[in-house]
Amino acid sequence: MNLRPTISTLSLLFLAGTVQAKDQKDPHAEHAVMHFQAPSSPSTPVDEKLPPGEENAKAALEKSSRHGEYVDIKLEGGQKPIRTWVVYPERKGKAPVVIVIHEIFGLSDWIRGVADQLAEDGFIAVAPDLICGKGPNGGCTDSISSRDDVVKAVRALTPDEVLTRLNAVRDYALKIPAGNKKTATIGYCWGGARSYEYAAKQAGLNAAVVYHGTSPETPALAAIKAPVLGLYGEDDARVNATIEPAAAEMKKLNKIYQVEIYKGAGHGFLRAQSGREANLKATQAAWPRTLAFLKKHTK
Repeated sequence: MNLRPTISTLSLLFLAGTVQAKDQKDPHAEHAVMHFQAPSSPSTPVDEKLPPGEENAKAALEKSSRHGEYVDIKLEGGQKPIRTWVVYPERKGKAPVVIVIHEIFGLSDWIRGVADQLAEDGFIAVAPDLICGKGPNGGCTDSISSRDDVVKAVRALTPDEVLTRLNAVRDYALKIPAGNKKTATIGYCWGGARSYEYAAKQAGLNAAVVYHGTSPETPALAAIKAPVLGLYGEDDARVNATIEPAAAEMKKLNKIYQVEIYKGAGHGFLRAQSGREANLKATQAAWPRTLAFLKKHTK
């Protein structure tokens, strides 16, 4: 069952997680452990109306009938282009574009699987590899041999680099002939935080979805124009400690910040669906919620 907490019900969650939130030495360490441990229920049936879990992503991509392709999005100053996975829906009319911002693990099969599901649900999905140019010989995620080194490369991106790259991706998205000129972001953990931050920096964004990502600092929230949807697991005190301050400020500013916290779910629940039953239940509730929100604000 998903929860729709108000600011008052979030206050205890905020107080409980404040100490953990202050320790920023390696905020993704627990995330890495949770995402790469063996799933406890590998035989969990695949629901084709949901994005695949991590272990099913490659098979889902191979099975997909949708048109997906890699494109290179140019950056100024002679920088390496951003290799980007673009997937198109099968529909008659023009579609909104959703920019899929990857986790701390870079552009993976799982992120491409999420993009493919968004296309199945009617959106043009654009998933950039934001660390292109940072790998060996200027490579992207797939040029880096170890997960730890991918994490280091993602964490080394500066806020200005992230903004520049996302703006370049959005500029590309706005020019897609099959697009309806509406753009949204959706991100996961590191990418979830970037999705929220980008809403504060890009006034032309139409919507932002945050999956288990931390909120921006309070002063940044005043610049947000797009509605924001935040989706979180209950067992994620580090991230959830940042919800209440953001919710209070967004309410004060009369801005849209809708929050869902899923009982018993952990950090990264959409990817780790087979790891615990609560994660699968959270995914089953969160994905339809995501689609309804995006369709409402990008039509």
